[in-house]
Amino acid sequence: MQVVCLDLEGVLVPEIWIEFSRRTGIPELSRTTRDEPDYDKLMGFRVDLLAKHRLALADIQRVIESMGPLPGAREFLDDLRARYQVFILSDTFYEFADPLMRALGRPTLLCHRLDVDEAGFVRGWRLRMPEQKRAAVQALQGLNFRVIAAGDSYNDTGMLAAADAGFFIHPPEAIAKQFPQFPVTRSYEELRAAIDGAAQALRD
Repeated sequence: MQVVCLDLEGVLVPEIWIEFSRRTGIPELSRTTRDEPDYDKLMGFRVDLLAKHRLALADIQRVIESMGPLPGAREFLDDLRARYQVFILSDTFYEFADPLMRALGRPTLLCHRLDVDEAGFVRGWRLRMPEQKRAAVQALQGLNFRVIAAGDSYNDTGMLAAADAGFFIHPPEAIAKQFPQFPVTRSYEELRAAIDGAAQALRD
């Protein structure tokens, strides 16, 4: 039986931090895992910037409330969920994700949590576990599922490598060149075809 695991930001929804950077006019907040593969280093950088500019969790949540899925994402996800079990494996936070999950029809999401003080300021983050995307794929395989995965960035490569079939969707060229073992798709139509082809191959 096949299961599909997808990244969230950059795959189904816009990059939250890029949009927040644009709305606040703080260009440094636009750094993502496409730019910095060390997630702890990236999050420390972000938390320091939020503190410097006195930006609270509520400020980020207001931006997220006004965001929506990428064009065609809901239809793509609905089609996949009609034919496969689908898990969203993300390095975002539950404190961010609720409006986006609502807009996507409440798919199953596995992600992390933030530490927020009584005044509503982000003071830290709590990873659900190290390499949680890879671990989730391996756990599903331990339950005798065959896993097909798709993502767009450095922090997805462990998940893609562990999966029975792994694909990029519109990754930056530098990342695609660094990891040529993962086929690149550039649209939901291409990714849907790649997933269906992999599912058929895994059944044969």
